[in-house]
Amino acid sequence: MKEITVLSGKGGTGKTSITAGLASIAEDTVFCDSDVDAADLHLILKPKILNKNIFDGAWVASIDQELCNHCGLCKEHCRFDAIHINEHEQHVINAYQCDGCRLCERICPAQAITSKRSVKNFWYISKSRFGTMIHAEMGPGEENSGKLVSQVRKVAKEKAKEQKASIILNDGPPGIGCPVISALTGSQEVLLVIEPSKSGLHDIKRLISLVQQFKIPMKAIINKYDINLEISQEIEDYLEEESIPLVEKLCFDRKFVDAMIQGKSIVEYAPESENAKAIQNIWRNLNH
Repeated sequence: MKEITVLSGKGGTGKTSITAGLASIAEDTVFCDSDVDAADLHLILKPKILNKNIFDGAWVASIDQELCNHCGLCKEHCRFDAIHINEHEQHVINAYQCDGCRLCERICPAQAITSKRSVKNFWYISKSRFGTMIHAEMGPGEENSGKLVSQVRKVAKEKAKEQKASIILNDGPPGIGCPVISALTGSQEVLLVIEPSKSGLHDIKRLISLVQQFKIPMKAIINKYDINLEISQEIEDYLEEESIPLVEKLCFDRKFVDAMIQGKSIVEYAPESENAKAIQNIWRNLNH
């Protein structure tokens, strides 16, 4: 079984649109959306949820006003400024500011503070028109996205083994943070989606440096290469320096937007387009 993770140095490069295009021609593949902080592959694949599961989030503290003696010790020691006094002169905790360290719970002399795990995060086993899909949803202000990525990928591997699928196609998160590291670990190949902009070039250099630490083979594509030919050439030169194969260059095409509006991949919406043919070539290259 081979796990291919699609990554980008920044958001907005077209990573998910390209992943959806690959999904529409993939066979014997389980699909995984590891961009749990802003998952949107489901908007194109439109999967039917078969199984919904709660993923325990961070600890969030609350104060029992009947037990609280208003000593202020919790507010004094909260390093995250999460404890405030409301209009009723009560100490209350802002769940969005609470870091879940549970210090206030431990030092409260009246034992008025308790903590519970957030239950605003979910992961799903679903069926799309292209096959099994594992994806997730995080609530606003939640943390531990790296752990949720690991959970999603773990289930995807289990499903791939169960179905005897030969490939897991993983739509990873952008950037170089904890969720990206969780998406990378154990992958056999990385497909880089690069935008020809100054920020795109800067951020892909950081991402390549990260992937190199894991010694995972990389291939790259430049999306919308024709919006800035000068920077596209800079990217090509850099990829050559780093010995990273450039698989394809996709042109800017409004059909990508039109396809998304219709809830389709570019391959489904415009199968004879230049970019649809390029995506087919990318998939052949990944399976070479």
